[in-house]
Amino acid sequence: MQSRPTYPSMSKGLEIKKLILQGFNSFRHLKHVHAHVLRLSLCQDNYLLNMILRCSFDFSDTNYTRLVFHQVKQPNIFLWNTMIRGLVSNDCFDDAVEFYSLMRSEGFLPNNFTFPFVLKACARLLDLQLGVKIHTLVVKAGFDYDVFVNTSLVCLYAKCGFLEDAHKVFDDIPEKNVVSWTAIISGYIGVGKSREAIDMFRRLLETNLVPDSFTVVRVLSACTQLGDINCGEWIHKWIMEMGMVRNVFVATSLVDMYAKCGNMGKARGVFDGIPEKDIVTWGAMIQGYALNELPREAMDLFLQMQRENVKPDCYTVVGVLSACTRLGALELGEWASGLVDRNEFLCNPVVGTALIDLYAKCGNMARAWEVFKGMKEKDRVVWNAIISGLAMNGYVKISFGLFGQVEKIGIKPDGNTFIGLLCGCTHAGLVDEGMQYFNSMDRVFSLIPTVEHYGCMVDLLGRAGLLDEAHRMIRNMPMEANAIVWGALLGACRIHKDTQLAELVLKQLIELEPWNSGNYVLLSNIYSTNLKWDEAAKIRLSMNEKGIQKSPGCSWIEVDGIVHEFLVGDKYHPLSEKIYANLDELTKKMKVAGYIPTTGYVL
Repeated sequence: MQSRPTYPSMSKGLEIKKLILQGFNSFRHLKHVHAHVLRLSLCQDNYLLNMILRCSFDFSDTNYTRLVFHQVKQPNIFLWNTMIRGLVSNDCFDDAVEFYSLMRSEGFLPNNFTFPFVLKACARLLDLQLGVKIHTLVVKAGFDYDVFVNTSLVCLYAKCGFLEDAHKVFDDIPEKNVVSWTAIISGYIGVGKSREAIDMFRRLLETNLVPDSFTVVRVLSACTQLGDINCGEWIHKWIMEMGMVRNVFVATSLVDMYAKCGNMGKARGVFDGIPEKDIVTWGAMIQGYALNELPREAMDLFLQMQRENVKPDCYTVVGVLSACTRLGALELGEWASGLVDRNEFLCNPVVGTALIDLYAKCGNMARAWEVFKGMKEKDRVVWNAIISGLAMNGYVKISFGLFGQVEKIGIKPDGNTFIGLLCGCTHAGLVDEGMQYFNSMDRVFSLIPTVEHYGCMVDLLGRAGLLDEAHRMIRNMPMEANAIVWGALLGACRIHKDTQLAELVLKQLIELEPWNSGNYVLLSNIYSTNLKWDEAAKIRLSMNEKGIQKSPGCSWIEVDGIVHEFLVGDKYHPLSEKIYANLDELTKKMKVAGYIPTTGYVL
C-alpha cells in the first residue's frame, strides 16, 4: 500500500503538475520534467505519472511510455487505461491487447474507460473471438447499458462483418448518441449496404439529435458509392439549412460526391463557395475533372492552385498526371511530377502507378520501365500498370512474361490484370493466346469475367475477322452487353465491311444510346464505303429528324509544355491563319507526291 503523502511531497507534486499543465515544446522537454519527477522521489506517484504517460503518447513515443509504466511498482486502473488508450491512439493494436491481458492477469477489472479502447483494438485487428469474450465481461460487469461501450461493440461487430449482431447491440442502446448512429451507418457502408446506411441517416434526422460533420461525410460517401446524385442533393440541401457547408471537411465531401456522380457544374459551385480551401479540397476538384474526362479544366485549376501558392500533395499530382495522360502532355506531366519528392513516387504505389501510366500512354516505355524498376513497393496495381503499358505499346510477349512473374511472387491477378493482357492480344492479333487467358480467369484464378472482359474478347475476335464468333460471344454473355461491347463489334464491321451485321449492331446501339451521333456516323461511313449512297442519305436524314448533330472532332498537342486544343474547323487559336496556310501547303505537296485521300469514312 502506498504511504500517505506528506505536505512537502504534495507541494513538490503541485509544482510538477504545474510544469506539466504548461505543456511541452518538445519530447526532450518532457523527459527533462520526468527527470525532475525522479529527482524529487515522486517516481511512484500514479497521478503525476499518468500525466507524464499521456503527454508521452502525444509525441508518439510508445517505447518511452512502456519504460515509464514498467518502472511503476503498483500501477492503478488509471495508468492501465492510459496505456491501453495511448497504444490504440498510436495504432499499436496488438500491444494494446497485450496490455489488456496483463491488466487482467494482475486482477484488475476493466471499466467503462477500458472497454471502448480495447474493443477498438479488437475491431482493427478483426479479433472477433476476443471481442466476444470482452462483450461477455461487459455484461457481467454491468456496463451493457453504457452508450460508449455499446457503440464500441457496434463498431466491433460491424467491422468484423457481423452486421446483424451490430444492429442488435445498437437497438439495445437505451439513449443513442450521434456516435452510436454514425457507428451503425459506417457499418452498413463497410459491407456495401449504402442504401441501408442512407435509410439509417433518415432515421437519425427524425430524432432530436443533430449529426456531426463526420456522420455527414460518411453518408455522402454512401451516396457516392450508389451514384445517387438525387440523394446527395437532398443531403446538400440539409447541409445548407444547418449552416454546415462552411465546414471544409463536409464541403470537400460534397465536391467529391458531385464529381464522382458526374455533375462537375455542381462540384465547381460548391468548390468556389469554400472560403478557405485546403489541399484535399483542391485535389478532389482536380481529380474530379480528370475522372470526368475534362483534362484541360483539371490542368487550368492546378495552375490556379500554383498561382495561389498551395503546395500540391502526392494525391493531387495523381489527378494532374491523369489529366496529362489523357492530353498526351508528357512534358507537362514531368514538370508536375517534379513538384513532389521523387521518393513519394518510388514509395507510394498510387503515385508511382500514375507516373508509369503517363509514360506508357505517351509512348515512352523506357521511362515507364525505369519508374517500375525503382518502385520500392510493387503491389498488384503497379504490376497491372506496367503489364498494360507494355501490352499497349506492342511489347506483348514481355507483358506475358511479367504476368508469369506475378504468379511466381504470389500476387493474385485481378480483373484489371486480364484486361491489360487481353488488350495486348487484341493489338497483336493473338486470338489463341487471348482465348487462353480469358478461359483461365474462371478455371485457374476463380475470377468471373465482367462485361469489360467480354468487350475485349469481342474486339479481339472482331479485329481478327471472326465476326460470327464475336457476335456469338455477345449472344452467349451471362449479362446484358453494353454500348462498349456492341461498339467494338460495330468497329470490326467497319474494318471488314460487313454492312449486314453492322445494321443489326446499330439497332442495339441506338436502343442503348439513342442520341449518340457516333453510331449513326459509323454506319453511314460503312454505307458510303460500299457505295450505298441511298442508305447513307437515309441515316443523315434520320439524324436531322431527331435533331442529332455530329460532335466535332477534337485533338490536343503539347508544345514547350503548353497544351493546344483544336476542334474541326475552328479558328479560335491565335495562330489559326498560319496553321491553315501550312496545312494547305502540306496538302499540295502530298498530292504532288501521289497521295489520294480516303473519303469513304467521311459523313
